[in-house]
Amino acid sequence: MDDDVAWLTPEQQDYWRAYLLGVARLTDALGHQLERDAGLSLSEYEMLVRLSEAPERTLRMSDLAVSLKHSRSRLTHTVGRLESQGLVERQACDADRRGVNCVMTDAGFGLLARSAPGHVRAVREHLVDRLTDDELRALGQAMAKVAPDPAPAAVLATA
Repeated sequence: MDDDVAWLTPEQQDYWRAYLLGVARLTDALGHQLERDAGLSLSEYEMLVRLSEAPERTLRMSDLAVSLKHSRSRLTHTVGRLESQGLVERQACDADRRGVNCVMTDAGFGLLARSAPGHVRAVREHLVDRLTDDELRALGQAMAKVAPDPAPAAVLATA
């Protein structure tokens, strides 16, 4: 045994395992719902969400990769799948000809708009409605501390 490791207590180990199992089950449930109802993976859906929130529904590919925590190769592959379905387009970046933008098409926005209600219902069913307001707030605050990026202002304001 390594003496300088602060091993988890049995209670901490139980919480850690519950977290891992909960995340796996939640991700699985949300992924199945999106695949069944919209033909999208959870990753593809999140990409469309990020693009829908960006000015002119456009993000530089490198910025999109960073925001989604994807490698550039994974992002390129995912964008390729969405592009083949007419949901996004790649365009040269006007500000920097070396850069490439990912632009959500009207078809992509339409699919997102149609799939969002079912996704939100699934998020409620599998997470939000299972927790009290205090538990959900605590979860959001805890994950804001774990996440390497700044958390949404609403979460931080209550921290």
